[in-house]
Amino acid sequence: MPFILLAILLLALIFGPQWWAQYTFRRYARTHERLPGTGGELARHLLDRFDMRDVAVERTEPGQDHYDPRTRTVRLSPDNHDGRSLTAIAVAAHEVGHAIQHHRNEPMLLWRNRLVTWAAGAQRFGAGAMLLIPVAALVTRSPAAGLLVFLIGFGSLFLTTLVHLVTLPVELDASFNKALPILAEGYLEKHELPAARRILRAAALTYLAGSLASLLNLGRWLVLLRR
Repeated sequence: MPFILLAILLLALIFGPQWWAQYTFRRYARTHERLPGTGGELARHLLDRFDMRDVAVERTEPGQDHYDPRTRTVRLSPDNHDGRSLTAIAVAAHEVGHAIQHHRNEPMLLWRNRLVTWAAGAQRFGAGAMLLIPVAALVTRSPAAGLLVFLIGFGSLFLTTLVHLVTLPVELDASFNKALPILAEGYLEKHELPAARRILRAAALTYLAGSLASLLNLGRWLVLLRR
């Protein structure tokens, strides 16, 4: 019984933030005819307002809203690009917040971009190293060789978790130091700001959910290697 409770607690910790974020997005996805434009139109307006006319706004796959610093593009899912909802407006403002960070060359975003690049390569390397552990131990007949490959692979995979945690301050800044003050300037009515705050918090914490999920991936590798 204690094991089952512990498993439920771990699952809630790992997947809870992601479920909560999706629930929050759906909760405020209802169309508001009062809103003067869609999420995509707001993003275009804000980019022009902050002198970022070279930054594009595009549709992307559902659930894949992001700002791409490589191509200088704000990408919004169809519901957020074309929708007139509090979720669409808040998510669009959040992604423009990242564009503002990039436009101003803010150090936090620059470090995040570097870490993301390193982590992508390290994750591929780490997964390969984990698979090579039995081969290394068999060929060299040395447990030390297998341990070395394990430490390299495990460290590479752990870097992905670290990236998600380091990313959290960047996300919080985009939500609460960029998007929310902008929306409070009159883009939303005063009584709508608490809902926008919840949506922006959910947008920021999606990376925390990714971090916890990557920890679960590390756990799977540990269980597999113990067999």
